[in-house]
Amino acid sequence: MGAVAYGLGRYSLGIGDRFAREAEAQLAAFVKAARLGVEVTPVWNKSNREHLVVGSAPASVRVAADAAVGALGWKRPYFVDADHITAETADRFLEPCDFFTLDVAAAIGQPAPPDAVESFCAGHGELLAAVAVAGIDAPVAMSRETTTRAARHYLDAVSAAGRLYRLVAARRGEGTFLTEVSMDETDTPQTPAELLVILAALADEGVPVRTIAPRFRGRFNKGVDYVGDVGGFAAEFAADIAVVRHAVGAYGLPDDLKLSVHSGSDKFSIFPVIREATSRAGAGVHVKTSGTTWLEEVIGLAEAGGDGLTLVQDVYAAAYARRDELCAPYASVIDIDPVCLPTPAAVRGWDSARFAAAVRHVPSDRAYDRQVRQLMHVGYKVAAEMGDRYSGLLVACRESIARNVTDNIFERHLRPLFFGDRSM
Repeated sequence: MGAVAYGLGRYSLGIGDRFAREAEAQLAAFVKAARLGVEVTPVWNKSNREHLVVGSAPASVRVAADAAVGALGWKRPYFVDADHITAETADRFLEPCDFFTLDVAAAIGQPAPPDAVESFCAGHGELLAAVAVAGIDAPVAMSRETTTRAARHYLDAVSAAGRLYRLVAARRGEGTFLTEVSMDETDTPQTPAELLVILAALADEGVPVRTIAPRFRGRFNKGVDYVGDVGGFAAEFAADIAVVRHAVGAYGLPDDLKLSVHSGSDKFSIFPVIREATSRAGAGVHVKTSGTTWLEEVIGLAEAGGDGLTLVQDVYAAAYARRDELCAPYASVIDIDPVCLPTPAAVRGWDSARFAAAVRHVPSDRAYDRQVRQLMHVGYKVAAEMGDRYSGLLVACRESIARNVTDNIFERHLRPLFFGDRSM
């Protein structure tokens, strides 16, 4: 495994491909963006949980990504992400992946040892009083009390990130991968002061973090738009950009360190906010999406009609019957009201256009149904259990699926995130 001689670049997008069939259609969106003058680095991501559900191995993501890159002649950087790995799941990702998202959710909030907290505070006197951060109007309010409290809450998680980073580095080799640290799986958004503590502690641990995923305000439900105060998010996101830039200078973290937005699929209402904030600050961003491509497979199958439409109606019926089971792993990131779900019998009466419109994320379309979309989002396990029936139709309906996958990534994600209103 050779050294990674390049980074993510200013803009990057994580793309999930649960059945490892759409990499070429996904990459076509990035090719289109590059031809129009905006380079975005693709990062194929798939978690261990998704591999277990589908019955796949991490190597399948690498094979699909490499094949797409070869087919389309992509000459720019690209990565394969070991998404949300832990020490228990890291081994199977070591060979095929060159980007590792370190999951330390279990350690967030675990009280750090008092001596570790005291040592951190002793080593960071600059964080025991207000800190002036360029890009934030008022100094970030900090004191011994607030820093001690933040250290107690986050140092155990940072220590876990350090151990996990060193485990990967020892087995894979220093400098052969990029590192993201996920701090988003917690109930409370981090304040600028807490983010400063986290970044300083990561520097102390020697973790060359390239993307940091904080917890932002609002709900980032899977596959649907952001729910929350957009104005509040805008202020929070801009402040976090400033904190990251400050930490790079203060603690010697990698120059290209940037924010990562998890569950970023379809967060249309905040995409303009992200674009404006990064443009104003000259900053980069990594936006991680996941199940949106699986939903485009569903839409493509529905549009193909015939057996394709029947299959997705069958998936819906099974998901409707098994919704408690399927929703349980995603309980914190979906909001489905069973009373609002149409019955399987009603969905059997839908034609191709009606089914596709219900699932396709176009909020202005009166036929769009966020309840149906969320249930189908978690219903990929049903499709996986169909085996050859599902995979065979992915091949048979290739044209309509590929068109939807490419359009979704380019028109609904790359364009609003990175192009804005510029003429194309």
